[in-house]
Amino acid sequence: MVLVLGLVAAPANATGVYQIPNLTAGDRAWILDKAEVLSRLNEGAISKNLDDLAKTTGNQVRFVTIHRLDYGETVQSFTNQLFEKWFPTEEAQANQTLLVIDSLTNDAAIRSGDKVKSVLTDEIAKSVASETVQVPLREGNKYNQALADASDRLVAVLSGEPDPGPPQVTDTLNVARTFKTAEETDTDNATVWVIGLLIAATVIPMATYFFYQGFSG
Repeated sequence: MVLVLGLVAAPANATGVYQIPNLTAGDRAWILDKAEVLSRLNEGAISKNLDDLAKTTGNQVRFVTIHRLDYGETVQSFTNQLFEKWFPTEEAQANQTLLVIDSLTNDAAIRSGDKVKSVLTDEIAKSVASETVQVPLREGNKYNQALADASDRLVAVLSGEPDPGPPQVTDTLNVARTFKTAEETDTDNATVWVIGLLIAATVIPMATYFFYQGFSG
């Protein structure tokens, strides 16, 4: 019975486009956190930035997080369907940008209208989804930072400012150590044993030989 209930309940955790409510005229809700991965403080700060962007430029950006996709869906197909559900005509889509994150896989996708693409090129949009969002997520599921960084970059670009680009990823440098790691200690111990055995293999036969020579003499 438990197994059956588990199998039945699993699909209920998935999010389909049909479960996302429609936007109403003048709707100024910029974030829909279905996956519940954002803090209220961060959600409020991002929403304010996106609201200011809409007021000053007319460009609107919305973020959606979900926990699991319906079977057979990808985050890009979900994003496309939701974009077309919320903005069914080319005119309605023109100044819109939608970014979606699936928290189960940490995949992200973005879709924007034709008018937006004059400043938010496909290359930049792809970089936002694959780099700006992904770097904080790879560093430990930092969703607040991922969406804050995406917001800052999108707001800059859609305001006509230079693209700040993706986060800079630096390799971790090896800092000089004054101690040995466990692996190095194990290696040193093994080396000592090998040298000891080699010495013993040489010295013992010689000592034995001289002992018998002295004894026989």
